[in-house]
Amino acid sequence: MADTIQQWFEARALDGFNLAFRTEEELNYFVDSVVPLLQKRGLFRTEYTSDTLRGNLGLPIPANRHSRERQLVND
Repeated sequence: MADTIQQWFEARALDGFNLAFRTEEELNYFVDSVVPLLQKRGLFRTEYTSDTLRGNLGLPIPANRHSRERQLVND
């Protein structure tokens, strides 16, 4: 499975996967066996750079319009 994922990735035939598992055991096998191989090959991250999805996607934090309104009233 790791070899196939790597081949498709290197051929630019994919940019992600939607995986479905029939049992919890299948999921655990994938996580315990395939993911570490992909991590060793540099194809799957070993840690996240941020603690939020927005941060990991490199998106800015939008101004909170409610907080800004409160600040203006208090000034």
